[in-house]
Amino acid sequence: MLAVNPQAHAADGTTRATEFKLANGMDVVVIPDHRSPVVTHMVWYRVGAADEVRGTSGIAHFLEHLMFKSTDKIPVGEFSKIVGRLGGQDNAFTGNDATAYFQRVSKDRLGKMMEMEADRMVHLRLDEKEVLTERDVILEERRSRIENNPSSILDEQMNAALYQNHPYGKPVIGWYHEMAKLSRQNALDFYKHYYAPNNAILVVSGDVTADEVRKLADETYGKIPANPTVPATRQRPTDPPQLVPRRLTLKDPRAGNYSFQRYYQTPSYVTAKPGEAEALDILMKIAGSGSTSRIYKKLVVESKLASSAGGDYSGYGLDGGTISLYAVAADGVPLEKVEAAADDVLANIVKNGVTDTELTRAKNSYLADYVYDSDNQATLARRYGWNLAVGRTVADVEAWPANISKVTADDVKKVAAKYLDLKDSVTGYLIPDQSGVAQAEDLPAPSPSGELR
Repeated sequence: MLAVNPQAHAADGTTRATEFKLANGMDVVVIPDHRSPVVTHMVWYRVGAADEVRGTSGIAHFLEHLMFKSTDKIPVGEFSKIVGRLGGQDNAFTGNDATAYFQRVSKDRLGKMMEMEADRMVHLRLDEKEVLTERDVILEERRSRIENNPSSILDEQMNAALYQNHPYGKPVIGWYHEMAKLSRQNALDFYKHYYAPNNAILVVSGDVTADEVRKLADETYGKIPANPTVPATRQRPTDPPQLVPRRLTLKDPRAGNYSFQRYYQTPSYVTAKPGEAEALDILMKIAGSGSTSRIYKKLVVESKLASSAGGDYSGYGLDGGTISLYAVAADGVPLEKVEAAADDVLANIVKNGVTDTELTRAKNSYLADYVYDSDNQATLARRYGWNLAVGRTVADVEAWPANISKVTADDVKKVAAKYLDLKDSVTGYLIPDQSGVAQAEDLPAPSPSGELR
């Protein structure tokens, strides 16, 4: 079994971050890695789909697309072409809590990337025709990703049921009927309110030093004035206490298999009490991650009730996290039987906890992943950027291996008993329906958590 020193990565100078703040309030994080003359340059905005004004769902993701249009200096559609001509790659993504733009280029092109990104932070130009054309693009994206995929429809329906009032219950991409009405003014209002240096985090990883990044950042981003109207903290609606389990069934002729899913509301690394988020991570590593997990062994290997099964913990939301479970039923097996078997696995952990062997294996697996991921500068930039975008710190990021190593079997048992509570859950069945008509029973509306591009 692989043994990993939890202090090793924290002491490795090639992956330790330096942080500072520009005079206009922009946060900067630098993660040196001098093995090749390449850098990853990311700008994170502390705004995502959950910050949208009610009735304009999808505007955060729509604006992300529109950011690639034009400025006074860059013609329509030229941003990515310029990056490509310079030998780099670029992209962006939108999540519930953050929107990020990034490029990977040779070190000598870093200043140009900062210049271009700073330019579109304040000088975005939106032509009415271009806005309408791009709106058609995101509507088609929704049709292809969601409407044509029964699993995605079920995911949306379940999220809408899981969050009764909180904006995590609406999809990052938006509701189709609201997306179809998004306007140039909606995009400009969102842009002017949230896109400012004092609401952004610059993360640079690769062949750079903190001093080099500071100089370039001051020359580009540092010239942009802060926007005093950007809220210092995000105020969002909260959910009422969850009182009853929710259940729904989606029947769709396009579904290939009978499947079961369950989502639980949980705290996240931002909202959890000390040690709880790490224990939830370990819990779901043991319960649902891969072919050695308890759910997979019980449902697929031993009882042969399912052809696949698993689960995980998503713990990096600003306002909370989720535990998710899934299982695809084997031929002829009722979903009720599959669900009961999954519940038995969880009930056993709640009652009896986990073994020392399982605990050690889970910790070593996570710590190994952390070390291997630290070998990728883009992954490093994303690790720090996402954490800071939801209010965590560089110290939190670098303390994670040590904190995971402190989790005990008793910690895992306690969080299982506390958070595997059906009243905080929604359960979904996806059923192939041969009537030719898709039906969503019991509940309306959807939301893929996570991010989009």
